[in-house]
Amino acid sequence: MSSVKNRLLLNSILILSILTLCIAYFIEYFLGHKPCNLCLIERIPYFAAIIFISFALFLNKYEKIISIVVGLFFIFGAIVSIYHVGIEKGIFSESLMCNISNTLDNPTSEELLKELEKKTISCKEVTFSLFGISLATLNTLISILVAGIIFKNLKNYEKN
Repeated sequence: MSSVKNRLLLNSILILSILTLCIAYFIEYFLGHKPCNLCLIERIPYFAAIIFISFALFLNKYEKIISIVVGLFFIFGAIVSIYHVGIEKGIFSESLMCNISNTLDNPTSEELLKELEKKTISCKEVTFSLFGISLATLNTLISILVAGIIFKNLKNYEKN
């Protein structure tokens, strides 16, 4: 029975990750709210979950190890999201990460001018919120919840 629970949990996290990324891209491309650099970094755990869980479900092996790895990715996501919320609330100042754009190797003067003309999205700006809650705050809650559920569920692997 716990094997079925483990599989259901991994499938649920896979669906949640796909749905979350679809919503993020919908907000970005259809609603026109460009993400800041931290927002882009906060997507990494969802991509990792999709890749690793798909791998586990396809091979039907390594579920425990993959669960741990995915849980660690979501802890990383929670830390980045907490930092991002702190920047939005003015607790932390923006870091260099918030101002980095695509770097160019040996740029020409024209390329440098184009880079300077690009508007960099500030990590302080909340460009989209849902029910008055920023996406960084929602991501913090989701990441903590998913990581907590994964690590609580590791007990089921011990029983098998």
